[in-house]
Amino acid sequence: MTQSISRANLLRRGAALAVAGGTVGVLADTAFADPISDQDLAYVRLLVTAELLQSNFYSQAIAASVASPEVTKYLKRAYLNEQEHYQSVAGIISGTGNVPAISSDINFSYPDGTFADEKSILKAAAALETAVVSMYAGAMGGIVTNQFKSGLAQIALCEAQHASYFAVQSGGKPFWLSFPAALTIQQASDAMNQYTS
Repeated sequence: MTQSISRANLLRRGAALAVAGGTVGVLADTAFADPISDQDLAYVRLLVTAELLQSNFYSQAIAASVASPEVTKYLKRAYLNEQEHYQSVAGIISGTGNVPAISSDINFSYPDGTFADEKSILKAAAALETAVVSMYAGAMGGIVTNQFKSGLAQIALCEAQHASYFAVQSGGKPFWLSFPAALTIQQASDAMNQYTS
């Protein structure tokens, strides 16, 4: 099959890949190459929301200035990772010619006291990261475009590292289950609904 590329599409593709780099480029390049199913697009939109939520969470956790320097260092690193993850999954949507959600499109909300002290931040971070790992696991089982799965797996691995660190720091176990839950798209959507309005 021959695919024609206009100069505008070529420039847009190049800009997306230049901004993205690494895994982002792989995911964005695939999105430009092949159309993706509505189901895949629904999963990716949900993952974009999850990445925006996590970025918002870490931004507020850092701004609260209640964590120790050591924990703050990891909050900042997690924030950076979530920004890179967002660029990656948003690149899939951009690659289809659609516009991905941005943080101002969503009203995020958290339970009272979430950012009151280090302990509450760590507990919330562990819960949020665990939910997002399960979202990525579910997406990998539900997405039919195989080219996305490697990049999504890399993001899931990073999210699992976050979940483990924050679980340990909040007094929990770094891991336990041999087969943690993978959320269906409906379960993942429900999980996001508790943080969005």
